[in-house]
Amino acid sequence: MGARAEQAGVRDVRETAHAAQVRELVAAGALNDPAWRAAFTAVPRHLFVPYFFTGRGAGNERLWAEDPDPQRRARWLRGVYRDAPLATRLRDGELVSSSSQPSLMAKMLESLEVRDGDNVLEIGAGTGYNAALLCHRLGEDLVTTVDLDEEITEAARAHLALLGYRPAVVTGDGARGCPSRAPFDRILVTCTLPLIPYAWLGQCRPGARILAPLSTGLIALTVRDADLAEGRFLHTSAYFVPLRGATAAAPGTFGLPQGLPYEMVENERFQFMLLLTAGVLHPREALDLWRREDRPARERFGVTVSGEGQWSWLDDPQGPYVWPLGEAARPEL
Repeated sequence: MGARAEQAGVRDVRETAHAAQVRELVAAGALNDPAWRAAFTAVPRHLFVPYFFTGRGAGNERLWAEDPDPQRRARWLRGVYRDAPLATRLRDGELVSSSSQPSLMAKMLESLEVRDGDNVLEIGAGTGYNAALLCHRLGEDLVTTVDLDEEITEAARAHLALLGYRPAVVTGDGARGCPSRAPFDRILVTCTLPLIPYAWLGQCRPGARILAPLSTGLIALTVRDADLAEGRFLHTSAYFVPLRGATAAAPGTFGLPQGLPYEMVENERFQFMLLLTAGVLHPREALDLWRREDRPARERFGVTVSGEGQWSWLDDPQGPYVWPLGEAARPEL
């Protein structure tokens, strides 16, 4: 009887924490769509994050649901239901997978603009939490999630099964998409990209929407056909684990340059433009343009993807400010 009472108490605490998180997301304006509110209410985060790390390298600490120390279990539960990203998998001290910040997840899911019957591809399975939310909203048959790491996909599959969800969980290079499950109406990316993989366009229906982290922003592309997609950045910032795989290598590495005014180095909007135009504009050129154009926000920038290449631009894809992102990836499928 005592053990059952203890289990019931633990369940009540977890349910209370889950309900409080949903209320906080609604109050913060991150959950405006009733369908997504219902999904976040139905899908508890703690089932997908049975443990997480609080630090990096030799100093990291692992908090987990079954820790025999009740204080550490309580810290785990508080951490799970904070509006914060959580490191869920480290390899040689490097972060390879995480559970995204719930408010950012909610904003991305609402910005994906799904409709009933949409077939969705998620790039980056993570813990499976995002896929579970999609399953609740659309049905498991319309959800595919891909990750390069078999350990990650196995864990995501197991977490999803706890709630009875069995979407297609595929181990593979996300940059190649998932042609066997195409065509897709939406592609949601939960890892940072150096470029938009060209293969995705051919796996989308005309009018499909791709939402992906690029630079430090979120690009929302409309796919016109297999050779063209175009769109603008959302206003929000976004920081994710980089896409891994054979076709995911960035065109070059980039760090903030020396000698810029301090307020520019610390300005997130300027950093976004600097990263987006890296290798094309010299830092001083970028700074002059940024000032001349009245310190443009993210949503004034956009990206065009075609069979000829990829470009970022300011205000107008046919305007004076257009910069190549690099040669478009064309992986063999």
